[in-house]
Amino acid sequence: MLGTVLAASLLAAPAAGLLGHRALRRHANARRLRVTGPHGIDEFGFVRIGGLDQWISVRGDDRRNPVMLEIHGGPGASNLPFIPRTRDWERHFTVVRWDMRGAGRTFAHGGQGELSLDRLTRDALEVTDHVRARLGVDRVVLVANSFGTFLGLRLARSHPERYSAYVGTDQNINAGGRDHTAYDALMQRLTTAGRRRQLAEVTAFGPDRAAWSAEQWSRYHRLLGGSDPLTSHTLRTVVLGSLLTSPLHTLRDVGAYTRAMGFSEPLTLESATIDEWAEGTTFTIPFFVFQGEHDVITPAGPARRLFDDVTAPVKDFALISGASHFASFREPGRFLDLMLTRVRPVIDGAPTIS
Repeated sequence: MLGTVLAASLLAAPAAGLLGHRALRRHANARRLRVTGPHGIDEFGFVRIGGLDQWISVRGDDRRNPVMLEIHGGPGASNLPFIPRTRDWERHFTVVRWDMRGAGRTFAHGGQGELSLDRLTRDALEVTDHVRARLGVDRVVLVANSFGTFLGLRLARSHPERYSAYVGTDQNINAGGRDHTAYDALMQRLTTAGRRRQLAEVTAFGPDRAAWSAEQWSRYHRLLGGSDPLTSHTLRTVVLGSLLTSPLHTLRDVGAYTRAMGFSEPLTLESATIDEWAEGTTFTIPFFVFQGEHDVITPAGPARRLFDDVTAPVKDFALISGASHFASFREPGRFLDLMLTRVRPVIDGAPTIS
């Protein structure tokens, strides 16, 4: 979904900017990632999931903390580069990061195979059960972002016995193709900026995203990112910056990262007709949505409309100020605060939110 945008940002960045202080930053980030406490865990490697070797990382300062399973976005965009930014999460949660088939280290290792939403959902269940067994827990907190929220909603809706809560951020809403919020806002930004050629392009696409080709999807997302200054800044500094300064990624890995997103892009076409309301708005586990206030890719309005229609034992919605897409990674401290003040009391059995 965002592979084209990220690749364009990478090509546009000056060589001096890419290489200047990279070694220093990577070294500092490596120090930050050390887990040294007696109850800590830092395990990573390939696990056989769905007939493929898939990469799973398990990190945290105290194994007694609740377990958080991340379902990353993209499609095909691993969350591993963000570990230094989200290091503080690991002081309060044991964080499991899984590179899906077609993403990150799994893709680079040859982990492609069948690629469909149904296959990814089945893989996610296998990962969940592997983590539950490995860490000796009955349930994990399901934290899904961007494209991963399509899977996250299905997991939370259909398999509540495995999860203590659902947390969606950069929550995607397609509404069976009925929601045109992001498209209409893009048209307005292009009109205001006087960008007639791009406006004509998007007008020719039409609002029915299910009818778009893969090339049109790529162009649309490139325009989304490029037409909004906050999103452009986030892509350069948070996404690309994290990838280039990650101690876990070489420059060769950067290329594999973007190729994985290109490989996984057909999943965007498959997801275009998902109707979150038709699939069900009743959840038997606590339900949370924490959305970037200024997100132009997955706008807060549609996410709020779904949230309002959800029935759950506990539910809560919050906007992350100063954030667009990638809200939890741009504002990791604010996201952690929401996890600790709104989610953790619920899963710990403390008094719930009124």
